[in-house]
Amino acid sequence: MGAVTSSMAAKLAFFPPNPPSYEVAVDQVTGKLRMSVSGIAMGLRDNVDVLKLDTKRGNQVVALYFKNPAASLTLLYSHGNAADLGQMCDLFCELSLHLRVNLMGYDYSGYGQSSGKPSEQNTYADIEAAYRCLEEKYGVKEENIILYGQSVGSGPTIDLAAQLQRLRAVVLHSPIASGLRVMYPVKRTYWFDIYKNVDKIPSVSCPVLVIHGSADDVVDWSHGKQLWDLCKEKYEPLWVKGGNHCNLELYPQYIKHLKKFISAIEKSSRLEKVSGETPDLFQNPRKSSDFRETRLGKEQREKFKTSTKQREIPRLSTDRRDKSRTSVDRTEKPRKNDSHSEKECSNSEPPEKARNSIDRFGGMIRSVRLCNIDCFRPTATAI
Repeated sequence: MGAVTSSMAAKLAFFPPNPPSYEVAVDQVTGKLRMSVSGIAMGLRDNVDVLKLDTKRGNQVVALYFKNPAASLTLLYSHGNAADLGQMCDLFCELSLHLRVNLMGYDYSGYGQSSGKPSEQNTYADIEAAYRCLEEKYGVKEENIILYGQSVGSGPTIDLAAQLQRLRAVVLHSPIASGLRVMYPVKRTYWFDIYKNVDKIPSVSCPVLVIHGSADDVVDWSHGKQLWDLCKEKYEPLWVKGGNHCNLELYPQYIKHLKKFISAIEKSSRLEKVSGETPDLFQNPRKSSDFRETRLGKEQREKFKTSTKQREIPRLSTDRRDKSRTSVDRTEKPRKNDSHSEKECSNSEPPEKARNSIDRFGGMIRSVRLCNIDCFRPTATAI
């Protein structure tokens, strides 16, 4: 029974792009691995390493490591569903540059050119292999690592964070409370559920930043709010008014808030080294940052144009959704002012109709039938 349930969960939860958006080959000149997207190979980037990592479950996963000379912290990024490294690499590059961090992103087993099949347990082994690589190959210390989990990626992120006591910080981007809670408004955890983040988050001892869109109709905003409420060490969350599941990078407050968070983490690290005590930078955080629905200007938008354009996929119409399904803590329409109070945050407007999403976790499950996943063709780049 357990094996059947696990198999069903895997089929519902994972949508690796098919075919993969990139290829990996050995460069004849340097002998290093090279990534090519859409079959077009270009010059190697000096600041990017392409790696293949062995996991304890016998799979080999592909990873990218972006080096920033000005970085003191390293971001370990677990991407969302229906995406792979070929579609994420431009965004990774932008984040490493603008946040001034080193960044490692990896593909889950069965995604991209990683071997094996997607499963919950495999993703735990995958992130562990990436983390081990940061420690052993690049000499990164646990206290200088920030784990970043987007949507389904919040599962392996929270699982690893709950095991690390000296971790610097965690970022949860449109996270899920659990797999089953995405589909049904259940209030308890069942044994057959997957990614039981709601039960693990209280064990995370480092500062946690939660980012979620109020109009997310794939993973309801209440998931992010519930996880933030259960955090031990809260950082001011970012509730993006009007933000959907996979367009939050287009809002100016996204990168602004991330920069603010990274700056606070760096400051706390410096003060900790001087005083020997953990500074009180993350206590009594403001309840929320609920911004108006504004987009990036033309000049700013160019910085994220390539990466976000590659990651957008037309979603299924929500008209076919089961009308009898009740939303998990469906939110009400927000007030007109910009108060940052928790009360108003809880009254965010209900999700609007779907825009674009690269992470179809939940949205595709709730539809009457599964459509064919026709992943977009990203702009040709190579690493």
